[in-house]
Amino acid sequence: MSEEKVIVLKPERQDFEEIYFSGNQGSLFFSSTTKGKMVTTIVVGLILLIMFFFKDDFTKEKFGILYFVSFLFLLCAVFLSVSINKVSIWKKQVNGYLTKLENCKVYEITFDQNFFTVNIDHEKETSEWKDFQYFDSTEKYIALEGKYSYMFPKKSMSEKDYNILKQTVKKNIKE
Repeated sequence: MSEEKVIVLKPERQDFEEIYFSGNQGSLFFSSTTKGKMVTTIVVGLILLIMFFFKDDFTKEKFGILYFVSFLFLLCAVFLSVSINKVSIWKKQVNGYLTKLENCKVYEITFDQNFFTVNIDHEKETSEWKDFQYFDSTEKYIALEGKYSYMFPKKSMSEKDYNILKQTVKKNIKE
């Protein structure tokens, strides 16, 4: 395959959103990044609340437990807020990218045996195949991870182009 292949994509925001925001990924409190921290914070908060109801029954020696659980709750809340912030920033970046795609006039992938280029409104990002460390291909999309990271929904291209891209990626990126 020494010839250059060009695939023109027809980006629809909904096709990308189905993949980026599947499985609560866009949810601030229940995404995979924040769900565990959210549950832990709620559990520690409930324990702290129960302890406050029974604080009159504590002796002076056992009152330190209340302070310790309060500290744990504060720690959980801080970790949760950091995770929520990360998800919020990611979501904002994805929405910015999707808006860019929504307004683009040219979106195409060009590749040969050595190089892979993505062109969005004549802004080109070129990588050598060896720059990619990982790829994932499913029935819904192809994702590439490396110097640049990309995700191409199957719905944005023809079935023939999707299969050509899938085979080329499998051939050129060694896992």
